[in-house]
Amino acid sequence: MRFNKLNRSTHKWTSIVITIPFLVIIITGILLLLKKEFSYIQPVTIKGISKVPSLSFDAILQAAKTVEEVNIIGWESIDRLDVRPSKGMIKIQTKANWEIQIDSSTAEVLHVAFRRSDVIEKIHDGTYWQKYANLWFTLPIAIVLLLISITGIILFSQPYIKRYKRNNG
Repeated sequence: MRFNKLNRSTHKWTSIVITIPFLVIIITGILLLLKKEFSYIQPVTIKGISKVPSLSFDAILQAAKTVEEVNIIGWESIDRLDVRPSKGMIKIQTKANWEIQIDSSTAEVLHVAFRRSDVIEKIHDGTYWQKYANLWFTLPIAIVLLLISITGIILFSQPYIKRYKRNNG
């Protein structure tokens, strides 16, 4: 009977400990799954004219600087470029989580919006709070979730195993 008591206690207390962090992971995961369905989370992609990108990096930076609300100073303000030849556009993502979409051949600004999906992803994996939080926060939660799953399977199957042994043993 000591194993049963230890198993139930382990299951109960580990469940209580990881409830809030696990809910954060679940909720942000759901939002990330739906990010392309809601422009509030991730801006919609606007198509450009040409399927062949022809802009220089200087032209891309100059186009980004024309968007006043984003306040691009130089390349240090930009996190990454996402070139989409099939859509004829380039996404410029800033370190401040803004997204500027420009036509890949004319440098015309197609769309400007705040990109929340990157912030949600950082909350999801824990790196919003600390760079290596996915190792010391998310990994332990995953291990505890595995432990809860194993103890839950044991708790669920014990009555069936006992009944089987009683009827066949």
